[in-house]
Amino acid sequence: MTGPEQWRAVDDYFVDLLITEDDALRSAHDAGIRGDVPAIEVSPTQGQFLSLLVRITGAKRVLELGTLAGYSGVWLARGLPEGGRLITCEFEPKHAQIAAATFAEAGLADLIEIRVGPALDTLDAMIAAGDPPFDLVFIDADKNNYPHYLDRVLRLSRPGTVIVGDNVVRRGAVADAGSTDPMVNGVQDFLAAASRHPGLTTTALQTVGRKGWDGFSISLVEG
Repeated sequence: MTGPEQWRAVDDYFVDLLITEDDALRSAHDAGIRGDVPAIEVSPTQGQFLSLLVRITGAKRVLELGTLAGYSGVWLARGLPEGGRLITCEFEPKHAQIAAATFAEAGLADLIEIRVGPALDTLDAMIAAGDPPFDLVFIDADKNNYPHYLDRVLRLSRPGTVIVGDNVVRRGAVADAGSTDPMVNGVQDFLAAASRHPGLTTTALQTVGRKGWDGFSISLVEG
């Protein structure tokens, strides 16, 4: 057994050994399938990673771009300390409705605000309103807009803010300088912008598992 089959077997081993995927999380996944939401949410191990990041950083204000059926939002919100809050942005009203039910079933509705509409418009409104900075940001939306999301998110950050970008490997296509895929180009421009920004320190990690070959970036705002 090699390649994707083995990746999934190892992922399953980690999930069985380390992760508690309870009824609320399973329900989020199942509700997404029933509601025809794309099944592209984070894996259980990645969800646990996000929850641990919230706890490790002590993040009280968390921003998510890309709600889908609410699976990753449950993980993020479960890491919040007392008084913490998650704002999650979703373009599709149908997805937002499913996510709202997910959060209610998980007992997290009071900790989470769903903002529906184009995320760039939502971010611009936050900036215009002078919203306080976020402690942790998870970007998992349309990849072609990643550079624009980074620009806005930085205006809603402070020194110490952690920014995680999902799906940045694109099955290796991120390293293809000749790619014309707008999703790949968006990730390439996002990473290039992060590398050039004098106030960011960024790395990226490849991952394999249930979701195949992909990866994420993680940036620390330092100034």
